[in-house]
Amino acid sequence: MTDAIAVLVKALDEAFDRKGWHGANLRGSIRGMAADTAAWRPAPGRHNIWEIVVHAAYWKYAVRRRLLGERRGRFAIKGSNWFERPVTGANRDSQWRSDVALLLETHASLRTAVVQLSGADLRRRAPGGETTVLALVTGIAAHDLYHAGQIQFIKRLHGAKPRARFAALARSRQRRRRGY
Repeated sequence: MTDAIAVLVKALDEAFDRKGWHGANLRGSIRGMAADTAAWRPAPGRHNIWEIVVHAAYWKYAVRRRLLGERRGRFAIKGSNWFERPVTGANRDSQWRSDVALLLETHASLRTAVVQLSGADLRRRAPGGETTVLALVTGIAAHDLYHAGQIQFIKRLHGAKPRARFAALARSRQRRRRGY
């Protein structure tokens, strides 16, 4: 493994499940979480933590597929990008455990694909688009950290009193309108 690949693997690991200076990583943000907490929706039409977890698993799958030049296949769950969770009628606890296991599996598979890259691979365009391999790998690490922060925020909202919860949502909307 080249030094450049080792740095990318370290970034992937810290964003997903290894200690880093930045605080919670994706795996750490959901560690020990109950299905009912993961299913809590901060507001109608907003994604819950569970949906974010499956979304992250999907994009790990998609990036791995592009890195390896594989054709579009089938993700473990029918659909793409966002998946409504929990599925009505399914056992919440077992479905949550299964979806967390899917996230762990897709991360391990992605990590294996990155370890197999060469330094020269980083400059080439990944099959199926204009994005370089380097941009895909750094992007998926950033994606994990973005959603780890989002999950931490949703967990905080979940534990907040209703008035504080809505004030936090209003501040978030104001920041989004201002562009930061």
